[in-house]
Amino acid sequence: MSAICNILNVALPPLSLIILPIIMLPYLFFKLLIRVKKMVYKENMARKVVLITGAASGIGEQLAYEYARRGARLSLVDIRKDNLVAVAEMAKLLGSPDVIIIGADVSDVQDSKRFVDETVDHFERLDHLVNNAGIGIPVLIEDCSDITKYTPVIDVNFWGAVHGTLHAIPHLKKSKGRIVVIASTCGWFPLPRSSFYNASKAALISFFETLRIELGWCIGITIVTPGFIKTELSLKAYENRPSLRIIPMGSAVECAKDIVKSACRGDMYVTNPSWVKVLFPFKVLYPELVDWVQQHIFGLFPNPSCKKGNIKTD
Repeated sequence: MSAICNILNVALPPLSLIILPIIMLPYLFFKLLIRVKKMVYKENMARKVVLITGAASGIGEQLAYEYARRGARLSLVDIRKDNLVAVAEMAKLLGSPDVIIIGADVSDVQDSKRFVDETVDHFERLDHLVNNAGIGIPVLIEDCSDITKYTPVIDVNFWGAVHGTLHAIPHLKKSKGRIVVIASTCGWFPLPRSSFYNASKAALISFFETLRIELGWCIGITIVTPGFIKTELSLKAYENRPSLRIIPMGSAVECAKDIVKSACRGDMYVTNPSWVKVLFPFKVLYPELVDWVQQHIFGLFPNPSCKKGNIKTD
């Protein structure tokens, strides 16, 4: 087996340089056909049922309004149930024929089962599940003395999406529905002092890409990787970490419009603001440069104790 690996190590790199250009043209033609199909066919959301977690503010709130404009019936979920009342009223004014609100903690397995069950019991179907709920707690890893303080980030951002999804899958299969998962650009372009947040979003991307392979024949999955969007979470990060202010904020309204439009087209991915996409090739092709630039931008200069001359040995 090791001999085969050695052969592949030598043969595959040059072979791929031959294969990639050959398949490029037919692939681009295939992509063109898919694009034309998406321009012609867009899912009509009128009276379809959309469940949105983290709907009390930020991107989740704006998603509720955007789906409402398309005539969808809404199930709005948030741990801050009182804040959902105003969102629900506005959604009705914008065109949603029926809106229910549910107070729930997405990181709790039983709560996740409950909000899916309550949604299906009320509307008798589920068409789109939008996993939007998320939190962030900034920390520099070497200052992290109590790891348990940061477990809620993984519990809410990752497990919160997984719990709801697993309970919703049987209902989404029946409706040939769609899962929309709000990950983050930080899932593939991590920023310093956000290790646990970055990790939770990277896990989301990997989990739902895997799920799309397994269930893509019956459930659509759209993975969203927003940049910095003007929400409570981002504004708090700006306040606590002034170095982040060099990153321009996008609009939550425009982000929500892009997400719903892409979901209704059946897109696999959507990134907003779109300029954030240019970071991906830099990360892949020039990882050392990306690390060096971030270290200088965010003031992560070497600690004197890290220098070779200061290393102590017993």
